[in-house]
Amino acid sequence: MPAFARDARTAAYYDQRAGEYDEWYLGQGRYAELNPPWWHEEVSRLVDLVRALPPARTLDVACGTGFLTQHLRGAIVGLDQSAAMLGVAGERVPTGSVVVGDALRLPVADGAFDRVLTGHFYGHLPADERAVFLAEVRRVAAGLIVIDTALRPGVEPAQWTDRVLNDGSRHRIYKRYLTSDQLAAEIGGQILLAGRSFVAAAVTWDHHRKDG
Repeated sequence: MPAFARDARTAAYYDQRAGEYDEWYLGQGRYAELNPPWWHEEVSRLVDLVRALPPARTLDVACGTGFLTQHLRGAIVGLDQSAAMLGVAGERVPTGSVVVGDALRLPVADGAFDRVLTGHFYGHLPADERAVFLAEVRRVAAGLIVIDTALRPGVEPAQWTDRVLNDGSRHRIYKRYLTSDQLAAEIGGQILLAGRSFVAAAVTWDHHRKDG
C-alpha cells in the first residue's frame, strides 16, 4: 500500500531536496525545460491567491521552504517533518514560527487555529493517510485550504513518480493529480483556483472556533 507522510524514505528525500526545492517553483535548473510555458503565470496566480487571504491564525502543514507561507498574513506557524526545509522557511517568516512535526498527528491543541493551509502535500497522500489528515485538521482548525497539482491531459491521476535530485540520486514518490472539482468534492468545500498547473479548494467548519 502506498505511503507518504509516514514513509521514512520519502522523509529523507525531502530533507535532501530542501536546498533545491524552490527551483521547481522558480522554473530553474532542470525545471527550466520541464515546466510548461505558462508556469510562471500560474505560480503568480497561486501567490496572489495566498496573499489575498484575510489575516488569520494559520497553520501551514508541510510548509516546506515557506515559499507560499511567506505570503500569509496573521499569526503564522509553519509545520514540516524536515528540519532542513524549516531552516529555509524560518528565514522567510521571521514574524511567525516553524516547528518540526507529524502532519498526521499535529502537535497543537484542539481548535487552536482559524485555518490550516497545505500546499502540495494532500495530493501525495493515499486514502488512509488522507482520512487521518482531514480528521486532524478538523480537530485543530475551523477551516482548510488545500493547494495541489492540477490533472493535465495525458497524465495518470495516481502514480509512482521517479524524482531525480541535482546530485543524480533517484527517489520514488507517490503522487496524485487532481481536478479542481475533485479536490473540492474530496474535502467537502469550494473551488478557489482551477488552473492548468495548480488547483485549490477551501472548506470552513463553524465548530470550535475561538475568538481572540
